[in-house]
Amino acid sequence: MKKIFAFVILLNLTACAELQQVIDQLPQEVGSLSESEIGSGLREALELGIDKQVTKLTQTDGFYKNDLVKIVLPEELQKVDKALRDIGLSSLADEGLKVLNRAAEDAVSEATPIFVNAVKEITFTDAKNILLGNNDAATQYLTSKTQTALYAKFNPVIKASFDKVGADQIWANLINKYNTIPFTSNVNPDLTDYVTEEALKGVYTMIAVEEKEIRSKSSSRTTDLLRKVFALQD
Repeated sequence: MKKIFAFVILLNLTACAELQQVIDQLPQEVGSLSESEIGSGLREALELGIDKQVTKLTQTDGFYKNDLVKIVLPEELQKVDKALRDIGLSSLADEGLKVLNRAAEDAVSEATPIFVNAVKEITFTDAKNILLGNNDAATQYLTSKTQTALYAKFNPVIKASFDKVGADQIWANLINKYNTIPFTSNVNPDLTDYVTEEALKGVYTMIAVEEKEIRSKSSSRTTDLLRKVFALQD
């Protein structure tokens, strides 16, 4: 029993030593903040980004009228868009773009629970790395923790959204019309996969926007905790 007790003490001392190394890398001002406060501050920043920016993407035109994340056609279909516009079918081409963005807007509503779980898992070491990391360190953390799960959630929602708004039929009409134009070659990309990937990029882009705001503008730190924690990286 004494050996076990001694082993437990040794483990605790080792963990404390490692934790002290992490603390030592932080600015001296960290002494006024507890580990819990630093972790809570980073969680609060991420939650703010999710609440302010990701929620915008779920609204009608959240993607379509946001130039930062608007989903445009994959390269192999851009010639379809141009050719249709060249022959006076701009409205048809616009409708094709719109349904891609609508599908992404539908899918993003699935993101919040996955993000919330990832934010809850932030450790003190994670918080330190994020706080003293690059301007998009928090976004990169979320990307690493959520990308696979989000793809799995987004993909079937986007497929269902395509079915709901008739995107498959719209794009069948577009492609069929394009394929009747002389001297063109047939195209048939996997739009569901493409829009899923673009929707993921859009989500992380908007979180990065909010992270940059909080890091660079003290006025964006809307609570005492955010002001205290992010003052450490100024």
